[in-house]
Amino acid sequence: MSGILNSSVGRKFAMALSAFFLMVFLLQHFAINILSVFSPDTFNEVSHFMGTFWAVQYILQPILIFGVIFHFVMGFILEARNRSARKISYAKNTGGANSTWMSRNMLLSGLVILAFLVLHFIDFWIPEINTKYIQGDMSGLLADGEGYRYYEELHHKFESPLRVGAYVLAFVLLCLHLLHGFGSAFQSVGANNKYTKGLKGFAKVYAIGIPLGFVFIALYHHFNH
Repeated sequence: MSGILNSSVGRKFAMALSAFFLMVFLLQHFAINILSVFSPDTFNEVSHFMGTFWAVQYILQPILIFGVIFHFVMGFILEARNRSARKISYAKNTGGANSTWMSRNMLLSGLVILAFLVLHFIDFWIPEINTKYIQGDMSGLLADGEGYRYYEELHHKFESPLRVGAYVLAFVLLCLHLLHGFGSAFQSVGANNKYTKGLKGFAKVYAIGIPLGFVFIALYHHFNH
């Protein structure tokens, strides 16, 4: 593995694989969270299963955390290597003529998304770990014992307009990040063939649709308080 990461092509390939992995997780995360809009009971049931099933908690969750850390660290490394490689000073900077704003600011959007992930962990993951593994309450029930707590906790988090605004901003930047990142990931794994047009179309639908879906969830819960 270290041998692969020693080359520029290997690092980009590894970055692309981690990106695809996180995209699959994001889709799964959205599929669960959208249930909170249409069926709170189903959302509670699915959330309790995901939060207590041993394979999710002790295998998939550590893999996910590693994937997130690896993707961001690799992104910083690639950006640093790219900057150090730009030794030539051009007489004329054509800026957006040769690249999009997003392609030139992937690190910036990545840092904002990373800050959002920290907020998300503080909002949901850390309290969940505290409840289950420190307090030892694996029941998933509300304090009064009347049903599961997951929907109520999610609904309550989106009461604050500042928190909702932070979520919306993060997902708008995630959309821009994905619009460029998806195409770069396909290119890094050599997916340039007769299916390229279809892949690009799918990438646009995913990059716009999933973040907008999360924005809809946040706004739905905020305006239904």
